[in-house]
Amino acid sequence: MANTVVQATVREAVGKNKNRRLRSSGRIPGVVYGRGITPVSVSVDPRDIHRILHSGSGRNTIFKLDIDGTSRDVLIRDLQLDPLKDTLVHADFQAIAMDQAMVFEVPVEALGSAKGVKTGGGLLEIVMRTIEVECLPGDVPEHIQIDVSDMDIGDTQRVSQLKVDASKIKILNDPDLVVLSVVLPAAEKVEEVAVPTEEATSEPEVIKKGKAEEEEAAKE
Repeated sequence: MANTVVQATVREAVGKNKNRRLRSSGRIPGVVYGRGITPVSVSVDPRDIHRILHSGSGRNTIFKLDIDGTSRDVLIRDLQLDPLKDTLVHADFQAIAMDQAMVFEVPVEALGSAKGVKTGGGLLEIVMRTIEVECLPGDVPEHIQIDVSDMDIGDTQRVSQLKVDASKIKILNDPDLVVLSVVLPAAEKVEEVAVPTEEATSEPEVIKKGKAEEEEAAKE
């Protein structure tokens, strides 16, 4: 949880040119904010942020940000990537209080292999990749797990069926929303090409009779 420490340095100078030089030196700019504190501009090593993002708890990881010797418990709240290089260029950190509930996005994890997939040729369709919960920072789970082993084709799991410790975690999503389901693969639709029939291509008798009368009148 808060055992990871990331070293940060206060940025006295800000602006595009300063940030460009900062990135060239191997660091990225960031901002620390939170309830009751004045926002602080900092710089951090992007490799430290990458390690946190690729940990088991990802962006829900609580870690200590050491700002020139002063340590705070923080979360990564926003990231900016270079659109061409896909590298980190900026990070926002939110200072937190461990005794105050917060809202988190927790990933869904399917456990097992669904019966409808193994024997029925179905597909497991994950509709909701994350679940929104409210809890104390220390109680946020890394994943919300769903055992799909007994699910057959047509079966669904809704938010109301998710298993969490209700004494610590409150799910904020609509209980009726489908989280995942087992479905049949979409069948390929064969477009039917209409073949013209003799009746469709031939002229109606009334039209042919009218044409014949016009031709006779022209001859006279």
